[in-house]
Amino acid sequence: MATGSTAKESASFIVKRTQWPLLGATVIGIAAFSGIGLSNDATGEFLYSLFAVVLVSLMISWVLAVTLVPVLGAYFYRKGIGQTVGNELSASQRWFKRALLGALKLRWVTIGALLVITIVAYASFGMVKQGFFPPSNAPLFFVHYWGPQDRDIRATEEIAKEAEARILEMENVTAVTTFIGQGADRFTLTYAPKSANENYAFFMVRANELENIPAIQSALAGKLTDLDFDASFYMERMQFGPGSGAKLEARFSGPDTEILRQLADEAKALLFADGQVKDVRHNWREKGFAINTQFDNYNAGIAGVSHNDFSQTIQYASSGVRLGTVQDGDYAYNIIAKMGEAEDTELQSIRESQVWSTQQRQYVPFTQVSQGLELMTEEMRIHRRDRVRTITVEAEPGDDETAAKALARIRPLIEGIELPAGYTLEWGGEFESSSDAQKALGAGLPAGFLVMFIISVLLFGHARQPLIIWLVVPMAIVGVVTGLLSTDMPFGFMSLLGFLSLFGMLIKNAIVLIEEIDLQIEEGLAIRQAIVDATISRVRPVSLAAVTTILGMAPLLFDAFFADMAVTIMGGLAFATVLTLIAVPVLYSLLFKVSYRKS
Repeated sequence: MATGSTAKESASFIVKRTQWPLLGATVIGIAAFSGIGLSNDATGEFLYSLFAVVLVSLMISWVLAVTLVPVLGAYFYRKGIGQTVGNELSASQRWFKRALLGALKLRWVTIGALLVITIVAYASFGMVKQGFFPPSNAPLFFVHYWGPQDRDIRATEEIAKEAEARILEMENVTAVTTFIGQGADRFTLTYAPKSANENYAFFMVRANELENIPAIQSALAGKLTDLDFDASFYMERMQFGPGSGAKLEARFSGPDTEILRQLADEAKALLFADGQVKDVRHNWREKGFAINTQFDNYNAGIAGVSHNDFSQTIQYASSGVRLGTVQDGDYAYNIIAKMGEAEDTELQSIRESQVWSTQQRQYVPFTQVSQGLELMTEEMRIHRRDRVRTITVEAEPGDDETAAKALARIRPLIEGIELPAGYTLEWGGEFESSSDAQKALGAGLPAGFLVMFIISVLLFGHARQPLIIWLVVPMAIVGVVTGLLSTDMPFGFMSLLGFLSLFGMLIKNAIVLIEEIDLQIEEGLAIRQAIVDATISRVRPVSLAAVTTILGMAPLLFDAFFADMAVTIMGGLAFATVLTLIAVPVLYSLLFKVSYRKS
């Protein structure tokens, strides 16, 4: 319309000119998110909806951009503007033109400066805190109670009632839900419940405000410890992202249980000596007491007593023998036969029992078929991984550090433990979850990047234009590192998604600018002038797109889940705008051998 065309002619012209570059740029933006859409990991299940929303919204936005927007433009803009007025540059455009011409004249200096800045950014990435998923913004946290491994569930219930009462007495605690013998049902994807165990209790605590949770946890640590000195209490914040148990896990695998316990004890000693990690434990817990009844095969054979007869006698004198079931409506109840209350100890009751001999059809004394009773300890819980005995040492990072920082500190210590032949060490926890998520994400990225590359080549039909686009993509890390370091936020999984989406935004802006340069050259404008004029004409749309996206991300800074992704996109996009408006024309002039040194 600046050249005197009508609104309808201008709308029709601009749609025909930009519809396919915009479609290609839109598909590239979708392809940047394809990794999470194709991920077969738990994170893919957790975040697939994000990919679906991006896919649908971007495609709809393209449809609206080439249909509704031109119609509205033709409706609201009724009169063209004189050519003279339209060609006048504003003060900001004149300033940008001088800066652009300076960069084009000193293009090697410009490229060198961008290269140095990019290298410094990559080197500084090690200073950025690493994370996975942040704690939930729900005012909930969990308290886990583990008693001695051979504790009866009724004793666990008594302690759980007292612990619940103490938690409710705490200031700023509004509610407590207690589960005895097992964890809660999986009420959300991010919660991984514990399996049934008589010595376990689980408390779900709700605070009145999210900010009060650290103070409540700190006060509870001392309030619950003296409740049961033989037990362990540890607390856990509800997390975004897949549940994975402890954030720090070292798994020792091998055949012998005693050696595995020794390795676990060495690892625990190193973690306790660290002084910063907390809630150190392992998943085999304590050994439990057991009675070795020492079945005498020789005398039992003479007396005609089988292993089953011997076992039933011990059960009858201790826990009871199951005789059958009785049905009451929808419920079935076991019928248990058990010796009455003994005058002496349970051990004495077993020792004085009579064992039924199925061959002799009479009772024989227990002591006749047993070599004596022996109190001993044995493993109550043996975990296996890939059918190999595995003990997992677990811990949580300190209050003011990430799991990645804590792991970087303790990993050399744990890996310094000498492992016997046939024993292995591997890392679990957040390290494993993050590695699996990134591996699954990376498996889908090649397809996405291939689509992005093919589209960029098909749009231009040449190699140099796509090369310009892909040369500026790695430079986007400058804004990402600057934003994360300035806000002291970790680079987590959501930051990684934001970084990938940033590629799509940067490529889209670069495509639109390069397409405009090529179109002006096709219309007969000299290449030197086309580079400058096309870039100036793209300043407003590229800048407005960046500003609106940054402003749209600003509310997410206050959301615990999306905050690091918002910072990544905001910082990266701010610098990506400079890359589009400065680096792209400079690289274009370099690859097409256009010099601006001559007047």
